[in-house]
Parts: sequence; C-alpha cells; structure tokens
Amino acid sequence: LSYITNPLLLSFSQLEIETLSSPEYEYPTPEDSLETQNQVEQQEEEEEEELPLKPQLVPQGSGGSGSLMGPDTQKVSSLEDLRIPSSCPCISDMPTCLLCTCLGGSVYCDDLSLDSVPPLPKHTTHFYARYNRIRKINKSDFASMNKLKRIDLTSNEITSIEDRAFMGLPELEEVVIRENHISQLPSFPETMTLIDASHNNIGSKGIHREAFKDMTGLLYLYLTDNHIDYIPVPLPNSLRSLHLQRNNIQMMHEDTFCNLKDFSYIRNALEDIRLDGNPINLSRTPQAYICLPRIPIGDLI
Repeated sequence: LSYITNPLLLSFSQLEIETLSSPEYEYPTPEDSLETQNQVEQQEEEEEEELPLKPQLVPQGSGGSGSLMGPDTQKVSSLEDLRIPSSCPCISDMPTCLLCTCLGGSVYCDDLSLDSVPPLPKHTTHFYARYNRIRKINKSDFASMNKLKRIDLTSNEITSIEDRAFMGLPELEEVVIRENHISQLPSFPETMTLIDASHNNIGSKGIHREAFKDMTGLLYLYLTDNHIDYIPVPLPNSLRSLHLQRNNIQMMHEDTFCNLKDFSYIRNALEDIRLDGNPINLSRTPQAYICLPRIPIGDLI
C-alpha cells in the first residue's frame, strides 16, 4: 500500500504554518516600553510646570487674618501680588489687619505684645487692644478717626495719656482703660456714655475739675480701686451707675447728688452707687440721698 497524500489537506497545513509564522501584532521589547514610559512622564512634568502656583490666603484664627502659603510667598511685594479684592475694608491698611483681626469696623489686637497703638483703618468704629504692653497714648494715635465709637485698652502698661488724645473724635462713646498705671485722667468729649478707669493710680489731683459736667449722655462711670478721696461732682443727670469702691473717700456733701434748694427734685436715673471699701460713714449725711431711688452701697456705721 502506498501512502496517498491529500492535496487539499496539504494546502491547508501550509496555510496554517504561514499564518502562525507571520503575526499581525508585534509585542514591544523591554527597551521600547521603558522609552515610552519616560516620554509620558516627561510630558506630565512639562504640563505641571506650565501651571503657575499662586499664593493663597489661609485664615490663622484670632491672632491674625491670614498668612501667605505657596512657593511665591517670598516674592509678594505689593497689594496687587496679594490678589485681594478691592472690596476688602482693610486694604488701605493691610499691615495692621494682617497683624490684628479686622471684622467690618472692628479691629481686634488683643494679646499681641504691642508696645504702641498700631495705625488703624480710617473706617474703624471699635478698637480692642487688651492685654498688651502699651505704655503711652499719644494724640496722634487716634487722630482723624471720625467713626471711632469704642476704645478698649484693658490690662496694658499705660502710665500716661496725652490730655487731648481722645478729643476730636465726634463719635466716641466708650473708653475702657482699666487695669493700667494711669495717674491722670485725660479730657473726654461730651459724647461719652461709658468711662471705665478702674484699677489704676488716679489720685485726688488726677481728675479735671468738673470733668464730667457737660457729658449729658454719660451712663456709666467706673473708678473702682484708685486713690480718689472725693466724689467727682457735678455729675450729669443721665448717670445710672457710679462705682467708686475701694478708694479713699472720707466725706460727702449733702448736695453731692441732690438739690437742697429744690426738694421736689428727684434723680431717678442714678440707681447704682457703690462706695463700699471707702473710709466713709454714709449715715452721717442722710439728706444727701433723699432725691435718689436707692441708698448708696457702703458702711452705715
């Protein structure tokens, strides 16, 4: 028997061999893969370099309004570089508002170890610089502050205030200078409603004569823990609270609060008088309280 070869089978086998030996897809070699990956990484790096990084303003809490972050921080040299909207109320005085905290018309500079009053934005209405190291208040510190209503300098190291430092402020109503080392009260505008100079070194000569007479809107006068030896009369009829605890007041005249020539006069507003801690016997001057809604607090023996 002879082996007979099928021509069709032979042709199919040859075709299959040729197809397997000539693949349509060429797999990349390791060298080609590495080169392609390097090209992709290089392209991504170029795209990242084309995106500029801008400094951003990040809030830092009550100690300051923000700090600049990013690679261009050291290159900031003008307000334009900060890219802050022109509507920012403190843009004209940015250094102060970076050091302190500016919220609308209020400027908070508490506990920052300041030794002087910083330049304030012209629109400031309320200024707080408590718990610092300020030693002196100058006339120039609040010059031309036409909207300023409240100044709070509690717990500093103030020993002197120039006499007209608070004058020329048409809207000023409240001044708090407690817990300092002040021996002489400055002049205050007639617009005052509250003066708190407690815990200082104010003596008998530290208050101007008739200092509060023309303050027709004064409501609260606090002079606790000083060295005052008399009640600073005359006091405006608007006054509601007078605190003179722990001073050196030894006597009081019968017309200190009332009008002995007009027994129909009643002083309804003055409901809170504190004289405790003074070497004065209130029972010695009973006529001094007939116009008051309440008897002062203090020793009656």
